Amino acid sequence: MTAAPPGPAGASPWRSWAARRLLLGLAQTAAVVLLVFVLTEALPGDAAVALAGDDPDPARIAAIREALHLDRPAHERLADWTTGLLHGDLGVSLASGRPVTSALADGFGPTLLLAALTVTLLVPLGVGLGVLGARREGGPVDRAVSSLTLAVYAVPEFAFGVLLVTVFALRLGWLPPTAVGYGTDLLAHPAVLVLPVLVLLARPVCSLSRLVRAGMIDALAAPYTAQARRYGVSGARVRYAHALPNAVAPAAQQLARTVDWLLSGVIVVEALFVVPGLGTVLMDAVAARDVPVVQGLAVVFGLVAVVLNLAADLVARRFAPRSGVAA
Repeated sequence: MTAAPPGPAGASPWRSWAARRLLLGLAQTAAVVLLVFVLTEALPGDAAVALAGDDPDPARIAAIREALHLDRPAHERLADWTTGLLHGDLGVSLASGRPVTSALADGFGPTLLLAALTVTLLVPLGVGLGVLGARREGGPVDRAVSSLTLAVYAVPEFAFGVLLVTVFALRLGWLPPTAVGYGTDLLAHPAVLVLPVLVLLARPVCSLSRLVRAGMIDALAAPYTAQARRYGVSGARVRYAHALPNAVAPAAQQLARTVDWLLSGVIVVEALFVVPGLGTVLMDAVAARDVPVVQGLAVVFGLVAVVLNLAADLVARRFAPRSGVAA
């Protein structure tokens, strides 16, 4: 790949690329905010009718709409909401009257714990399996790892979760089937976390390991690794100091997409194992037509996706500038 064109006078190619990538991230963030507002506006139903409950009197519904500013034009509400976002204010829950940040904080701990445990285990498992398969390319170990990861990846998360609950909770009785009765301090009851984390790990480990394997095979066959061997560099150093960084570059972007997927995957897993996290908050908000909470969750998820992809591009360019993101 040709070298990156020079940026403005006095600016390095790296800084020019980073500035452009940051501007793209800001544009993506603005698009996320606008899209979230438009989509929530298109949701069926009326929050005022839902809040009126068993008293669907038109006068009461009108009063609720006025109190919640739902009678104002959409563009005015969008401007007020965006201004609040710039000041860290996600709005107020229509159902409880609490700040949306407080409502999200209630479920943030369990969700963050599940995601953090999954990512902590995902990186060494995915990279380790990928390197193991590449070192034994075409051999029994490589075929066994490839077959297992392909089979596990083909099973949907929900079905895999049901299978694990059936075997390890109902049949063997080794693990609790749900988190009901354990509260929000899940670390105090680590057995509750085993099955949800296994479900969250299953498919990402498969995709990451296969990507690392393919990258390692290409890197080990590249001219620069052959040159390193001719210079007498040890096999371990060739694999881990020369080949692995180039294999990790595309894997870093896959890892960012995986962490982004975890946000939605955690919601499904929380529903399956009744974990009191953000998935529960989201389902309650949708049922109550609590638009500010739904908007707040969607914006948080969107911002996390933008930041993760930006970080992945930085890591990919750092490890393999020649095959990373074009400057």
